[in-house]
Amino acid sequence: MKLSMNWLRDYVDVGAITAKEYCDRMTDTGSKVEGYEILGEDVSGVVVGRVLSVSPHPDADRLVVCSIDVGASAPLQIVTGARNVTEGALVPVATDGAKLPGGKEIKTGELRGVESQGMLCSIAELGLTLHDQPDAVEDGILILSDCDLGRELVPGMDVHGALDLDDTVVEFEITPNRPDCLSMIGLARESAVSFDKTLALHAPEYTTDGGSIDDYIKVAIDAPDLCYRYTAAVVRNVRIAPSPLWLRRRLRAAGVRPINNIVDITNYVMLEYGQPMHAFDYACLEGKQINVRRAAEGEKYVTLDNIEHTLDATMLVIADGVKPVALAGVMGGANSGISDTTNTVVFESAMFNGASVRVTSRKNGMRTESSGRFEKGLDAENTEPALRRALELVKLLGAGEIVDGMIDVYPTKRPVPEIEFEPDVINRFLGTDIPEKFMRDTFAALDFKVAEKTVVPPSYRADVLCMNDLAEEVIRIWGYGTLGETLSSSGATEGGRTHAQQYRAMIEDTLCGMGLDQIETFSFISPKFYDKINLAEERRKSVVIRNPLGEDTSVMRTTAIPSMLGVIAYNQSVKNQAASMYEMATVYLPVEGRELPDEPKRIVLGTYDAAKKDAATFYKMKGIVEALLRASGVKAPRFTAIRDDATFHPGRCAEVSVDGKRLGIFGEVHPDAAEKYDLLCRTAVAELDCDALAELWSTDFGFESLPKHPALERDFSFVCGEELEAASIEDEITAASELVESVELFDVYRGPQVGIGKKSMSFAVKFRAKDRTLKDEEADSAVEKILRALSEKFGIELRR
Repeated sequence: MKLSMNWLRDYVDVGAITAKEYCDRMTDTGSKVEGYEILGEDVSGVVVGRVLSVSPHPDADRLVVCSIDVGASAPLQIVTGARNVTEGALVPVATDGAKLPGGKEIKTGELRGVESQGMLCSIAELGLTLHDQPDAVEDGILILSDCDLGRELVPGMDVHGALDLDDTVVEFEITPNRPDCLSMIGLARESAVSFDKTLALHAPEYTTDGGSIDDYIKVAIDAPDLCYRYTAAVVRNVRIAPSPLWLRRRLRAAGVRPINNIVDITNYVMLEYGQPMHAFDYACLEGKQINVRRAAEGEKYVTLDNIEHTLDATMLVIADGVKPVALAGVMGGANSGISDTTNTVVFESAMFNGASVRVTSRKNGMRTESSGRFEKGLDAENTEPALRRALELVKLLGAGEIVDGMIDVYPTKRPVPEIEFEPDVINRFLGTDIPEKFMRDTFAALDFKVAEKTVVPPSYRADVLCMNDLAEEVIRIWGYGTLGETLSSSGATEGGRTHAQQYRAMIEDTLCGMGLDQIETFSFISPKFYDKINLAEERRKSVVIRNPLGEDTSVMRTTAIPSMLGVIAYNQSVKNQAASMYEMATVYLPVEGRELPDEPKRIVLGTYDAAKKDAATFYKMKGIVEALLRASGVKAPRFTAIRDDATFHPGRCAEVSVDGKRLGIFGEVHPDAAEKYDLLCRTAVAELDCDALAELWSTDFGFESLPKHPALERDFSFVCGEELEAASIEDEITAASELVESVELFDVYRGPQVGIGKKSMSFAVKFRAKDRTLKDEEADSAVEKILRALSEKFGIELRR
């Protein structure tokens, strides 16, 4: 929102302050300023001059020599080629040393042997356009008029005052919750409160010229859920003409292009009141009626910019008895726009549902000043005052005759909350000691209704709903900079990480310490990624994004393995010979009957080394997983071979569990998946349940003294079937005798000596008693128990 300081002074006198002081204070009180611009700053040394005489140039047929009175002791002699300069005309004169837009500097010189002591300026040379000066000659000198501003122009007057260029424009960044500040009156109110000044608002006044509006137009609202209020008035015998200079200058300062008096009035009121308006050519409205309705599916409509749009039933239109004449809150139609032949005008001031306007604007690819305001939610109570102001301007500009009456259809009113006023609670909430009188005065200045124990915000402050909002209004005016350091009234609290956060930080340190690099990937992926890793069907049910950027980012992932493989594939493609990586990834698992999914954390690992062959990559990953489990405090993890997961190699994949609870899976990537990712060497990945591991992790470590008595060791080699896992044998050995301290597999042999479909596994078993030194007989007895248990359970025997 751009604010003209000259315009602001119509409502509040902020005093003799600099633009920077104004901007700083407004930012402090919550109206953030992006910057400011001093209009005409690039023009200096240009004054009003009166042409005293015009004579031909002695040596050039296309040039004339002018004598110009600029209020100095002697007139200036200026040579020009313009043909529209006449005696007595008032013109802008760039004197010696003057500066013009673009860095152009004017110096006294000679033109074809005749001295020229300056230059007469056109609109372009002053940085203006025909929209700013519609009566100007585009390729001639600008002829000034003293009637536009209602002040006398005299020779020597600075051109800034003559053309109303002496203004400063402040640009505000208005937050979505404050649409009331998208207006001069809203910012004037904030300025008055910020500088403790009086706000002087003008109540529109005008006289009508007879007739009855009921004879001209009828209004019906068929969609009251999308149109809360619709007010309209009729102006007949319209005289289309350029707006006066003061109005054009204010529009220009706000960044709006002047067009003609009727259109400029609607734009002026939108900027002043924050209420978008529209003017229809009455002759184009068929059936003498306006109907606010939803568009029909496939209905065609051409906007003012002559672009045809196909509408649907989600869009709200303003229609006459036959056709749409405007997209509600967005743009008018080419079939009802104001033209030079317009005789009667219908002014519209309405309130539409912000979400509906947003949808219509986006679907049709149109973003306008009007739609930008409606989207944020305006005040329906503002439509009638804004319309009255427009009619007042019609009279002021002599633009037409106002028909008696005004149509006001208001089916949907917004309730205004009544908030309990508790100064002590506000102070306790803010940690301040602000006087109650200051609070009451602030609310009154902000147009709040203040009673003994309640506060009612004005209708245009839909963002104020509870005590917290009242506290915000108080403190922003009191000054955030005045706040000192205070403790919360609920007592001091000690910050810190949660248990899960501590665990994740520890795991990241552990993985980095092992040489793994961290990666970060997107949570949304393509459904095709599931095909690439041959993911099981039951794990493919994903959260589908309603408005994805494309198919490649259309669902939320249920596994992060495809993301890891994508990074690994890229690294291999750029000839990175070896890498190990991890990601603390979030996955999204839909829950039946619930809108939001579960979002568990996963630890995803990936490793490859082009120099390693056979199963070395798998065992490297197993070592990383084991180290991670040790760091997590997991005791006695169980590794179970998995052969039916199509993501992994059927002979090099294992599931990790503890006490029957699954913690994750790791293994070498299946050759089919490796081919789809164009992997150049053996690659292993793992996906572990971070949340489950965090639950097992504890920072409470107990002390266990070193053993005082020596251990006895025995080595065993067992012949068994290929299907039997080493972990099963280890479990049975440990359970067979309480003297078993540890079991370690140290060799696996396959060959003709053990037979086809058989293997030999060798274990080192350590026996120890805590209270004595074991005798050989005790160890032998424990060995017999182990062999008997293995024979009975698995039918295996010692290798001979």
